Amino acid sequence: MPKVQDLLPVRERAHKWEYQKIFNAIRDYKRIAIFRHIMPDPDCLGCQIGLKTWIKDNFPDKEVVCLGDTHPTLIPKVFPEMDKPDNSFFEEPFLAIIVDCSNGNRVADPRWKDASLKIKIDHHPDVDQFADIEVVDTDMVANSELTVNMLLSFGSYYDLTKEAATWFYIGVVADSNRFMYNTSLHTFQIAEVLLDAGVDIQAAYNTLYEKQIDDLKNTAYVLNHFNISKHGVAYYILDAATQEKLNITVERGKDNVNLFQNVEGIGAWCSITEDPKDQCWRVSIRSKSVPINGVASMFEGGGHPNAAGAKLWSLDDLPRLIDELDKLFVDEENY
Repeated sequence: MPKVQDLLPVRERAHKWEYQKIFNAIRDYKRIAIFRHIMPDPDCLGCQIGLKTWIKDNFPDKEVVCLGDTHPTLIPKVFPEMDKPDNSFFEEPFLAIIVDCSNGNRVADPRWKDASLKIKIDHHPDVDQFADIEVVDTDMVANSELTVNMLLSFGSYYDLTKEAATWFYIGVVADSNRFMYNTSLHTFQIAEVLLDAGVDIQAAYNTLYEKQIDDLKNTAYVLNHFNISKHGVAYYILDAATQEKLNITVERGKDNVNLFQNVEGIGAWCSITEDPKDQCWRVSIRSKSVPINGVASMFEGGGHPNAAGAKLWSLDDLPRLIDELDKLFVDEENY
């Protein structure tokens, strides 16, 4: 087993050539646009904004923008607003860096396709190779963890400032659920590097996890309206009318999905949220140990083994989704 201090260079060596190509591209391009997936979460935003901050800190003459849709609570409460460059930005050669997104059709802004060079940095299972240079590492709990590993490989000459480190730290904390899920020795070493850069842990946690009164009402509703299947799959449904009553948006439908994570007898849990704009139901699925991303892929989704997303076009499909998840635990019980 490698010593903790050996883990960073071990992971760096695994992506040595890709890292070098990415550094060369960042160095050579004057204009850089950083993209990520639609309906952003804290890791994807932390990684995106942390990378922009690092580039501007070390290459102040470059034009760097972050692009994508907004989030009703994370922006601007936790993260700054996305940039809104005019069309002239894209009329000259530019570099596109797409973070935390395994599918080209889920990139939040389609202008990534116009880039002279496209880079993908992702920690999800690789389902769509759409960039010229790709770094994919599913052993990383967060895309922020992977990105910091890459930046450290560029050498000690380049600064990791407190601001950049804070964005990355929020990403690591959020995707690991405060270091409870899929956390490795490498994750903790990255966290150590970020803390050494000056991250204020308490301030970061207060910003990310502060609740409002409406949040309590949302939680109360879920606790009073969840269902549990025969084999321990918990789920709750938030239709459009309920979202309006609770004063929440589609993006916040999964806020309470992890209420069931430490409950005996529950092996997987889901939020099912109506999205009137896209006329579908968005599903977030989590599990303790049994991989559920295979089931997610049956319903136009995918993700990590224990954290995935899916889509239903009608609630008529919900029984089939729950049945497929149930089958996972029937097999486990028989084993």
